[in-house]
Amino acid sequence: MNCILIDDEPLARHGLAMLLSQISAVQLMGSFGNPFDADGLLHTKTIDLMFLDINMPSINGIAYLRDLSIKPMVIFVTDYPQYALDSYELDAIDYLVKPVRPERLIKAVEKAERYLNLLQNLSDENRVQEIAQDFVFVRSDRKSHKIFFQDILFIEALKDYVIIHTGEKKIITAINIKTIMGQLPQSRFIRISRSYIVNMAHITAFDSFTVFLKSEELPIGNVYKEAFNSRYASGNYLKR
Repeated sequence: MNCILIDDEPLARHGLAMLLSQISAVQLMGSFGNPFDADGLLHTKTIDLMFLDINMPSINGIAYLRDLSIKPMVIFVTDYPQYALDSYELDAIDYLVKPVRPERLIKAVEKAERYLNLLQNLSDENRVQEIAQDFVFVRSDRKSHKIFFQDILFIEALKDYVIIHTGEKKIITAINIKTIMGQLPQSRFIRISRSYIVNMAHITAFDSFTVFLKSEELPIGNVYKEAFNSRYASGNYLKR
């Protein structure tokens, strides 16, 4: 994957570049201290992945990404964990807090690589065909996959597509997250952010910011918190 990194701190740029040089899946095409200096490369080269700082003197990284016309996959790298929810609202691949641990960086890159492979393997036949009472048919890889609702852990937005995550596989489908949410049984599924729909039967725990599903931790978007608490949590607590 071709990648660039943007960070106003020279030492941070150098350190991340050194870590990336040890990961064969990525090729660093450019390193920039100012987001606007990267615009030329974004418009002339194919950039698959961008490592982006948030707090920078010239512009906030989240605001920069929001206004960017050509958007590669993005992994935010920052000193400030409180921006995590905002980053996921922009469909960021991952969010790394400095100092970046090598094993955590590798995990983020592997996730980006999986997403890129999914996008490259898409075809016009990948779509939701039919939603029945207990299952859905999804056309993918020239086959119609039958997926029972009970097996769906969560559904993840990927631009104009969604990834349906089950315990055994991931299937990508050419439908946006708003459309598929409107067709799913509301008694089973709940949307927790711009990027995620979860199967309420698989929620094992939650707090003010996160829903826990087995080995997954998914962020709750600010605008979805009230609806989540009302539909899922309200009335289900044990009373003393």
